[in-house]
Formats: sequence, structure tokens, C-alpha cells
Amino acid sequence: MPRPRICRRIFFQPDALFFKPAGVPMRHLVENILTFDELEAIRLVDLEGIEQSKAGKQMRISQPTLSRLLTSARKKIADALVNGKAIKIEGGNFKVVQQSRRSNKEG
Repeated sequence: MPRPRICRRIFFQPDALFFKPAGVPMRHLVENILTFDELEAIRLVDLEGIEQSKAGKQMRISQPTLSRLLTSARKKIADALVNGKAIKIEGGNFKVVQQSRRSNKEG
């Protein structure tokens, strides 16, 4: 039996939860599901430029786990862009927390 997943901390939820290629009807699209924790990993590392070890600490996961989230998320995003698929953001084992000034300093 696999080990239960640790609840990941995320600090933001997007307003838009679905992205699709323009001009393609939904009935013709395949969806890639991007989890909230994968999106948070992408946001912290690729958008905010935070080192993986620090981003992992913020999410309360190990750096190797964060690296696996990044790899999975980047593959799903690339597949959607290259192959004209939709991206739906949903799911994952996470808890939304507000980032305090103290946690900003701790990284």
C-alpha cells in the first residue's frame, strides 16, 4: 500500500480555472488536468524565481517532491500548448494558507 500524500501548502488560487485554444469548440478538445499543487510549484519556481529547495520548504514538501511536481506540470502544459489541448486546474492534496510577513522572510 502506498504511503499517504502529505498535504501541500499553497498560497494562491487562480481566478481562471480553465484554459483552451481559441476557436476550438469544447467538444473537440482533450483536457489536461493540472492540480493546484502543480500550479503552485510552477508559480513559485518559474514565475517568482524561487529556488526549488526554498519553494519546497514553503509548500512543506521535499525538494525532490517539488521537482516531481514541476516535471509533471511542465509536461502537461507543454502537451496542451503543442497539441492544442485544454488545461483544467483542479484537485490535488493541498491547503490554502495566507502568507505572513514571517514566512516571506523564511523563504
